[in-house]
Amino acid sequence: MQITSGLPTGFNPHEYDMIVVGAGYAGAVCARRLAETVGFRVAVLERRDHIAGNAYDYYDESGILVHMFGPHIYHTYSERVHSFLSRFTEWADYQHKVLANVHGTLMPVPFNHQSLKLAFGEERGEQLYRKLVETFGENKKVPIMELREKNDPDLQEVADYVYENVFLHYTMKQWGQTPDQIDPSVTGRVPVFVGDDDRYFPQAPYQGMPKEGYTELFANMLEHDLIDVFCEVDARDLLTIDEGRVLVNGEVYGGEVVYTGPLDELFNLDLGALPYRTLDMKFETLDVDQFQPVGTVNYTVSEDYTRITEFKNMTGQVVPGKTTIMKEYSHAYEPGSGQTPYYAIIDPDNRKLYERYLERVSSVTNFHPVGRLAEYRYYDMDAVTNSALELSDEIISCHA
Repeated sequence: MQITSGLPTGFNPHEYDMIVVGAGYAGAVCARRLAETVGFRVAVLERRDHIAGNAYDYYDESGILVHMFGPHIYHTYSERVHSFLSRFTEWADYQHKVLANVHGTLMPVPFNHQSLKLAFGEERGEQLYRKLVETFGENKKVPIMELREKNDPDLQEVADYVYENVFLHYTMKQWGQTPDQIDPSVTGRVPVFVGDDDRYFPQAPYQGMPKEGYTELFANMLEHDLIDVFCEVDARDLLTIDEGRVLVNGEVYGGEVVYTGPLDELFNLDLGALPYRTLDMKFETLDVDQFQPVGTVNYTVSEDYTRITEFKNMTGQVVPGKTTIMKEYSHAYEPGSGQTPYYAIIDPDNRKLYERYLERVSSVTNFHPVGRLAEYRYYDMDAVTNSALELSDEIISCHA
């Protein structure tokens, strides 16, 4: 693998069997699989000055490994995803735990046995927990909609507390919505965990953090003689879709194209911009060993920020007397502003707009949109990896 800043003079796309736009999970997985499986020579074009997409991590001035674009917590239920990624990293054991700061009291989320006792007091909390166990059994994740459907005042009390203190205000901050704008089906899926397991992903069999960080994982994935990576290259400057064909530098390109960027940007937003939420990340390095007891604390009823992440709690890194935290502030994404589009705002109108953009490339047989931006959806890391594995299966089957 070669990583180059910018395209070299005389760059010839026809020397490559595949062009991949984006060096995040979707792009890197497809590049690696096509290079090693069918011997494709692959050019990866990345707009940023680094690989790894939003999973990019680096060491700050205090020597603390931080995630530039917010905390990335690896977990998966897929043996295939885990086996593939494990080729490029060893894993440090990490079981993610999240606390909610509810009026100054830190409670586990998803809401569980301990949370009930903290919220309602030892005796009342235990009574409510027994009612949950009698109704649903232990070690079950139960949406608050199901609690309400039982028409039981005790279960209604739990559902109302979780809705008001864990979900509502946090969601208003995260999505910029008023209560009447929040889809009731989303509200109803907010879970209560009937049990004592305080892990955020209690049933995921594979969890951890890459021992040397995510950027190193990506460097290993892209390390292949047939892969060239070109950073600080905006694919929109050379790639266009015209009359069912892919053009690169104005010439028809016959190889495969894996596109992981926003589809609306590829067409200069000519049908309108797809809405997203973005985040402002505020990093602070403090002269203490530890700021908070877990990796992430959600501020569900107070503060302008949605959560605070403390990276040493996730990576297990030991840096005496220093720690770096990050506060997240959510707001609407403005196209062309240099902001990062994080969360697609998926509603019927936005989905229709996306489908109109997708229709323009659906007949282009060598153009493959994949990933959270190109597919306009939310993906965890394991899900986008799985989507890229499936797409690469399809491309491989056409060339094997």
